[in-house]
Amino acid sequence: MNLSDGEFAVKFARKTIETWVSEKRTPEKPKAPELFKEKSGVFTTLHTYPSRELRGCIGLPYPRKPLIDAIIESAVSVTEDPRFPKLEENEFDKIVVEVSVLTPPEKVGAKPGEYPKKIKIGEDGLIITKGFHSGLLLPQVATENNFDAERFLECLCWKAGLAKDEWKSGECEVFRFHAHIFSEEKPNGKIIKK
Repeated sequence: MNLSDGEFAVKFARKTIETWVSEKRTPEKPKAPELFKEKSGVFTTLHTYPSRELRGCIGLPYPRKPLIDAIIESAVSVTEDPRFPKLEENEFDKIVVEVSVLTPPEKVGAKPGEYPKKIKIGEDGLIITKGFHSGLLLPQVATENNFDAERFLECLCWKAGLAKDEWKSGECEVFRFHAHIFSEEKPNGKIIKK
């Protein structure tokens, strides 16, 4: 994805968020680049401004919908992230919107104890599954928190509701993906590629 695609994604996510919170409807789909007709996973993340604290992060990890539809779903959902109060109109100028467009997840080919050697911090996002448990962490989580690969896997397990060292058990599957990450520098401001 190039910067122009990223600008389109972030601006459309913001428009969707504001329309949903203000009017309880989604905006009409604009004419979009071809890329947005392809199925893709996506996450919409909100941070407070200027403190950059997490305000919500919801998405679709798997490429099951056209990207434009996935952005609508994740942008609407992030306004009601259950970890936070519902987003209100008076917050529009106090948040920055970030969109992460995901590559399809691929299984990490490694024995359980060797996962850390196969993970590239700053590039790989991770998904872990075991039975009904699953968890996902975007690639930027590791870099923003200065995690090494083992700490990243431990936090991934925690997110899935598993013991922190469950990734070593041989009973989990670990998948990796990459993300094209675009964010506003300030509310309704310039879009940057991260």
